[in-house]
Amino acid sequence: MMILQIVVGWLVEFVQQHKWALIIGAGLGLALGLAIGWWWWPVAWTNSTPCNLRSDFQRGYLLWVAEQRASSGDLWAREKLGMEFWKEDQLDRLGETLEGLAQGCEQGLWQECDGEDTIRLRALAQALATSIEPTPAEGTPAPTEPATSGGTMLRSVAGFCGGALLLVAFVAGVWFLVSYLRKPRAVPEAGRGVRVAEGLPPAERVSWGAEGPPLAQFVTTYALGDDHYDPSFSIELENGEFMGECGVGISETIGVGVPNKVTAFEVWLFDKNDIRTVTMVLMSDYAFHDEALRTKLAPKGEPVLAKKGTNLTLETKTLRVRARVVEAEHGVGNLPPNSFFERMTIDLAAWAKPGQEGAEAMTETDAPVMPPTL
Repeated sequence: MMILQIVVGWLVEFVQQHKWALIIGAGLGLALGLAIGWWWWPVAWTNSTPCNLRSDFQRGYLLWVAEQRASSGDLWAREKLGMEFWKEDQLDRLGETLEGLAQGCEQGLWQECDGEDTIRLRALAQALATSIEPTPAEGTPAPTEPATSGGTMLRSVAGFCGGALLLVAFVAGVWFLVSYLRKPRAVPEAGRGVRVAEGLPPAERVSWGAEGPPLAQFVTTYALGDDHYDPSFSIELENGEFMGECGVGISETIGVGVPNKVTAFEVWLFDKNDIRTVTMVLMSDYAFHDEALRTKLAPKGEPVLAKKGTNLTLETKTLRVRARVVEAEHGVGNLPPNSFFERMTIDLAAWAKPGQEGAEAMTETDAPVMPPTL
C-alpha cells in the first residue's frame, strides 16, 4: 500500500509539473494521427465485390452482368463478379440475391429492368450454381482476400510506427523512474540528517521553540547559471521509514538569453499520506509587485516576497516544513532592478506532526481487541 501511495504521489507531482507538455504532446499525437489517416495514407479499396456495394449500385451492376453474359459467356460473368474474392457465406447468398432481384423485376419494382432482365438474372443464377468451385481462366490470379491500395505498405508503416512509439514510451518511462530514484538526496549528518547552515547566529541554530529539534534539516543554495536547479530531500523517521519529500525548484524565469534569469522559486512538500503536494512561491521584489506575474504564478501556490529572514510554513496531513530564506541576492543587468536572483540560500526544516512517529505501530500492535459480534 505504501508503494502504491508513493507511485500515485509521483504521478500527481509529475502531472502538475509537466501538464503543459502532456497537453501539447496529446495534441500533436492527435494531429499526426488525423494527418496519417486522412491525407497521407487514406484508405482506397480495390478488388471489391458487388456484395459490398450500395443496394442500388449492386442492382445496376448485376443487371449489366446478366445482360452482357449472353454474348460474353459464363466465365466472363464469373470474372466480372469477382467470385474469387467472395467469402463462402457471400457465395451462398448470391443465388438468393439474384432470385430476389429477378422477382423484383418481374413485379415491376424498379424501372430499369423488365421481363427480359428477369429471364437473364435467373439464367445467370442457374449458370453460376452449376459450378460451385469455378476454375479460373489461365492467367487469372489465385483467390485472395479483398485488398486495399497500399494496404500492405500502410499496415507495415503503422505497425512500425506503433512499435516505435511503444518502445519510446517504455524507455522514457524507465528513464524517468530511474532518474527520479537516483536524484541526489541530502547526506545525513549527526545521526538524524540535520545540516546547519553556515554563518547563522548560534541562538538560531538551537532555538526551535516548543516543536523541538526537527526530524530533518537541509540547506540548499542556488547560484546564477544553475539552470537545472531542482534539489529534493527525503524525509524519514528515526527508524528509517519514508514519510515524504521536500525541495525547491525554478518556477519562473524572466528575459531571454543564457543563463536563465530566475525570478521565482517553488518550495514544495510531498507527504506519502496525503494526495496533494503543497507548494509556495518565493518571488523577487519585481515579480512580487508585478500584477501580471503574480496572476500567472498564483495557480502554483501562495506568493511570498523573498528576502533574507523570510519564513514559510508548509503543512500536509502528517508533515510540517519550515522554509527560511538565509540569503537572497538580486542580480544586476539589463533587466528591471531586483527582477532576478544572483544567489539564493534556503534552509528547510521538517517535523512529523505529533503522534505520527508511533501511529503506524499503534494501529498494528496496540489496537484494542473487539469482542465478536453476534
